[in-house]
Amino acid sequence: MKNEQQKWRNFSGEFFDQSIAAIIESAIIREQKAGHRLKVCVGSDSQAYKSHVEYATVVVVLREGKGGFMFMRNHKGTRQIGIKERMLKEVTMSVEEAYAICDILDKYNVALEVHADINTDPKFESNIALRDAMGYILGMGFVFKAKPYAFASSSCADKVV
Repeated sequence: MKNEQQKWRNFSGEFFDQSIAAIIESAIIREQKAGHRLKVCVGSDSQAYKSHVEYATVVVVLREGKGGFMFMRNHKGTRQIGIKERMLKEVTMSVEEAYAICDILDKYNVALEVHADINTDPKFESNIALRDAMGYILGMGFVFKAKPYAFASSSCADKVV
């Protein structure tokens, strides 16, 4: 599947030419220098259209008790796929970004969570991918969160997809 991928940007619309690891490291240094305790959450979401699927991946940096900010990147898939495959594609995108930044986070002692936009209630369609997504994320050694606790994917990425 052909994929069109944008650069990383912040919520203000500023685009970055660096890798997500370099962007996050700069942010951590700045925020820790200001005295903030940090946690990073990574999540992805998608929106299916008749001819394609649009994806968004976010890396949210939370300041303990002081709000946070995020970096985002959009992708456009050129073909329609099923719900389970789409949910697992979102998870794969999140895990790839988490893997890209995990060494930086370890270096600065920052916690990491990977959020999946998958409902834990079996009544919802996305639940079909829950076990696979959970196994993949936990198997990669990351902390897993699903709805309703997966705000990085279900709220943040949802707003920019």
